[in-house]
Amino acid sequence: MFITRTRITLAAFAAGALLFAAACGDDSDSTSGMDHGTTSSTAATATSATRTDFDDADVTFLQMMYPHHAQAVDMAKMVPGHTQNPQLIALAAEVEKAQAPEMEQISALLQSFGKPAPTAGSGHEGHRMPGMMSAEQMLALEAASGAEFDRMWLEMMIEHHAGAIDMAKTELAEGVNPDAQALARAVIAAQEAEIATMRTMLGQS
Repeated sequence: MFITRTRITLAAFAAGALLFAAACGDDSDSTSGMDHGTTSSTAATATSATRTDFDDADVTFLQMMYPHHAQAVDMAKMVPGHTQNPQLIALAAEVEKAQAPEMEQISALLQSFGKPAPTAGSGHEGHRMPGMMSAEQMLALEAASGAEFDRMWLEMMIEHHAGAIDMAKTELAEGVNPDAQALARAVIAAQEAEIATMRTMLGQS
């Protein structure tokens, strides 16, 4: 009788141990499944965050326009320290006011395309962007003052704006992204108007 009871007790203990191991195995599998699900969900979210409604022309336009705008902003910032011409000071402030926010827009668009954020020195190696001033031209402008500075700045900014307009027209002809194309239209409208103003100012000087 004692042996029988012992066997029953041992059998019950073994059955309990098996049930405990099975339960632990179920919890592990369940947790593992949840981890995989979370990883897959995160990957899907990251993938869906990248836009696909763009082409190479859109990327080229944005990558080139960012440093192009950066140089225009640099030129605009020179004005207060080199001239007392109130009309030129006001125009330079407008250039900076328009183009600095567009640089932020360009950066955000490129990141939404899955492209690296641009820098003021970035662009396409091997060819010069339309309207960009050389380092020598920028140094010459920095060294000028008064009426000479006014004339140089206006002539250089007209050329700079014309280059931006050319790039914007290429974007409208070859790009597909609606946001990049809206930016291109804004560049054309604003900079054509500023070119007209600058030509008038040159005629008055």
